[in-house]
This record gives sequence, C-alpha cells and structure tokens, in this order.
Amino acid sequence: MLIQIEPFSDVPIYEQVTRQIIEGIARGDMRPGDTLPSVRSLAADLGVNMHTVNKSYHELEAKGIITIRAKSGAIIRSAEERALTPEQLRQIEKNLKPVVAEGMVLGATVDQIEHMMKKVFADLQLPVEEV
Repeated sequence: MLIQIEPFSDVPIYEQVTRQIIEGIARGDMRPGDTLPSVRSLAADLGVNMHTVNKSYHELEAKGIITIRAKSGAIIRSAEERALTPEQLRQIEKNLKPVVAEGMVLGATVDQIEHMMKKVFADLQLPVEEV
C-alpha cells in the first residue's frame, strides 16, 4: 500500500490517509480480509504521529469500511459487510453536491460532469456502465 502525504495541503493528514486507503480498496490494491498496517508501523512509514493514523482508522471504521479488532488489527470488511446504506448514500450525495455546484457555477454541463464521474470510475478501475 503506497500512501503519499502532502504536508502542505489544506486537507488534514488523517483525511489524506483515509482517502488514499479508500481509493486503494476501490482500485483493488487492498482486498476484503486484508489487514492494514499497524497504526505504529504506518505512522512510522509516513513520518506522522500515531494519533493521526489512529484517527484515520477510526474514521474508516465509522464509515463501515474496516473493522478494528484487538490483536488482529484493522481488517478490510467484505463487500457484503460494508453494504451501502441509505444514510451512506445520502452522505455521498451531500459530499458531491458542493463539487457539482462549483462545476455548474463555472459553466460545466451535465454531460461534462457525467464524463468526469465516468473518468473517476475508470481511474479507479470500476465498471462505468452503472453510472
């Protein structure tokens, strides 16, 4: 798992870690049942505080993406275990809304926004026919 931190980014480091783990799972770099590196190990590899990685792991757990078990560590949940709930779907829509609104204000068309969404899916190697 390759995670690159941008220390001068406006995005908090724990959020960068969370996003990159999610993208890694979406791309298939990490699979259900895989164990994430220990908090201590990943923090050392990234050169960040252990609390930063711990916060990221707890964020992933709250989203239903991983399970944290004492002694076993952080384990990626199966697709069945992390089935999309209506609340999660609403949260995704809520997160997309400002990005789409910004695109609209700047003049992006529905077709352009759809094309970008399909490109994102393709970049993550997900089937686009469901979009």
